[in-house]
Amino acid sequence: MPREFVISGLRLFWSTAIMNEGFSEAPQRLVEDKKDTILSMTNETTKMSVKVWRGDKSSGSYQTFEVPRQENQTVLDVVTWIQQTQDPNLSYRFACRVGMCGSCAMMVNGAPRWTCRTHVNKVLDGDTLEVAPLRNLPVIKDLVADMDPFFDKWVDAGGHHAPSASRYDDMPKISSDEPERAEANKSIECINCAVCYAACDTVAQNPDYLGPAALQRAWTLLNDKKVDDHDAVLEKVSGKGGCHNCHSQGSCTLYCPNGLDPMRAIAGLKSATIKRALKRGG
Repeated sequence: MPREFVISGLRLFWSTAIMNEGFSEAPQRLVEDKKDTILSMTNETTKMSVKVWRGDKSSGSYQTFEVPRQENQTVLDVVTWIQQTQDPNLSYRFACRVGMCGSCAMMVNGAPRWTCRTHVNKVLDGDTLEVAPLRNLPVIKDLVADMDPFFDKWVDAGGHHAPSASRYDDMPKISSDEPERAEANKSIECINCAVCYAACDTVAQNPDYLGPAALQRAWTLLNDKKVDDHDAVLEKVSGKGGCHNCHSQGSCTLYCPNGLDPMRAIAGLKSATIKRALKRGG
């Protein structure tokens, strides 16, 4: 599959999830679904102080809003309330119920999270909440991070599927009980939300590092019998910025909203690349 096709498809996936008057508008029914929540929040008297990052890739700062408290309230509800009632120019992503789970990921009190699943009561620091764009990525505007570097590395790690058969060949029968298939299945629930990427301190220190999501995808393909060239996968992840740059700190696994274990996948790649090098004689 051509690299340009893969990258353009991934960018299209995310560009449709930007909400702001200067970008494409969010689906109207999603805004309608939140009206009851917004009205209810407006009627509340207890307030919390919410610091929201405002700016672009060149400069920015935190702006503080006083937001009504609710018993059952997510961070995404809070951001939506601010955009709908206080500042319509606030930019952020969300795409609930339209097949783009994870697009609402942001930094919440310094930790990467899906804001739609993060309840305010669980993360509020006293009466203060801080919301910022995902770490380790350029900022387009306000809470919208530029996902291009993340997806570029996903492709650099060989993230697209290279089939071993054509559409005219018989479908290979692969048992779900096979060890390789079971290993591949452990990581296929990754939805490229970039939470692990934002959590990774190695990415923060080494801009060439491919990152947890890209390397986890490579591990999945390495264990997939339908992939034609496993050696090519190992070649891509063993060079500069590859799996051996990982310091095994485990932030990627700790913060993954889907409960995946990228650190384990990266350890598997380290082992596989070393075995490959030994077989080649160094």
